[in-house]
Amino acid sequence: MSVAQTDALTFECETGNYHTFCPISCVAWLYQKIEDSFFLVIGTKTCGYFLQNAMGVMIFAEPRYAMAELEEGDISAKLNDYEELKRLCLQIKRDRNPSVIVFIGTCTTEIIKMDLEGLAPNLESEIGIPIVVARANGLDYAFTQGEDTVLAAMVQRCPRGVEKEEDKQERNGIQKLLSFGKKKEEVIAEETEYADHPPLVLFGSLPDPVVTQLTLELKKQGIKVSGWLPSKRYTELPVIEEGYYAVGVNPFLSRTATGFMRRRKCKLIGAPFPIGPDGTRAWIEKICSVFGIEPQGLADREAQIWENLSDYVDLIRGKSVFFMGDNLLEISLARFLIRCGMSCPEIGIPYMDKRYQGAELKLLEQTCQEMGVPMPKIIEKPDNYNQIQRIYELNPDLVITGMAHANPLEARGINTKWSVEFTFAQIHGFTNARDILELVTRPLRRNHALKDLGWEKLVKEEAKI
Repeated sequence: MSVAQTDALTFECETGNYHTFCPISCVAWLYQKIEDSFFLVIGTKTCGYFLQNAMGVMIFAEPRYAMAELEEGDISAKLNDYEELKRLCLQIKRDRNPSVIVFIGTCTTEIIKMDLEGLAPNLESEIGIPIVVARANGLDYAFTQGEDTVLAAMVQRCPRGVEKEEDKQERNGIQKLLSFGKKKEEVIAEETEYADHPPLVLFGSLPDPVVTQLTLELKKQGIKVSGWLPSKRYTELPVIEEGYYAVGVNPFLSRTATGFMRRRKCKLIGAPFPIGPDGTRAWIEKICSVFGIEPQGLADREAQIWENLSDYVDLIRGKSVFFMGDNLLEISLARFLIRCGMSCPEIGIPYMDKRYQGAELKLLEQTCQEMGVPMPKIIEKPDNYNQIQRIYELNPDLVITGMAHANPLEARGINTKWSVEFTFAQIHGFTNARDILELVTRPLRRNHALKDLGWEKLVKEEAKI
């Protein structure tokens, strides 16, 4: 293995395998984000057990997903897939009446060559509900890429600029309701506070408070967001036309970005991702530069956030972090933690799209140079056995890993943090940087407290046993 250089990032690919959480888990956050949707996962009992465990924490949320379990007869291709799926869709329509049904393909549907894309149009016309097909199988996709396949499929369903008269009347009615109680001068002022720029669509599934935060941050710069993909409701998908601009908020949405460019002829803004105060500032600045707008107050805003983070930054400054690779957020998180004063010898990542993450990689290089730390080695599709050996050699202060390796590493005295927690936490924008550092420092603070209690010796003895 080559040693990481200090002058440039180095890239390697080890096994060609994904060692990640299953991508069908994207249902967990997408069904809550798209409120009028229903997700039908088509797979085996194993997929059902996984979803049952992965989403067991969400028992208080009304579930709008189900499993279509494939039996031996289905896998032997002896039964009629179309009729069975039609029965299930009619039952979903009767019980839930969603605005859209999303078919989530799994490993099994890939292996038996189940033609979901071919079945969907006829089913859609029969039951009268749009059906979106997304392949989220673990053979082809890593953990968070499940969302990528769903959003890429939805790009094609976004309406074009020609509105139906009833839709236009409905939109005008909503606008009147939003303006109710405001003076005419206030409404005109709201419309004129934006700069004159082409329509901008943002893509990536984020919690509603974070959507509001990022939209307001852009509004402060005079930039109007025309829409988000996904929207809160399928019936409110953003209008997308040729010449529109699009920018992503997550590093794992490369196929969605390709859909915007190739299928809808949009212009993609290649920006770092709004994770951490440094990334959020760079994200806003890049959007401003594309539209010819001079950003205002971002330096002071970032400085204020860093000042508020000083208590956490003091805990991790000078420490090292190692990413085993799981959720494709690794590059952005590593860049932010390096800015906080940490070093990062290796970043494992399941899939690396150098074009879509190009701006993020440049910001990572720039951050390493400014902070005076060696450039990390980026390992695509890392081999877990080799990684464990490198972890023993490097002895990092913290390893961010998938759940499978956390307990074994902890038993050997290595501090770990589950990468899946960053997927479900609110980590985007200026105001959520503190939440990232809360997650990162928690194992360090916990183990430091245990050491003070004299438990370190007991843990080492148990590890020997």
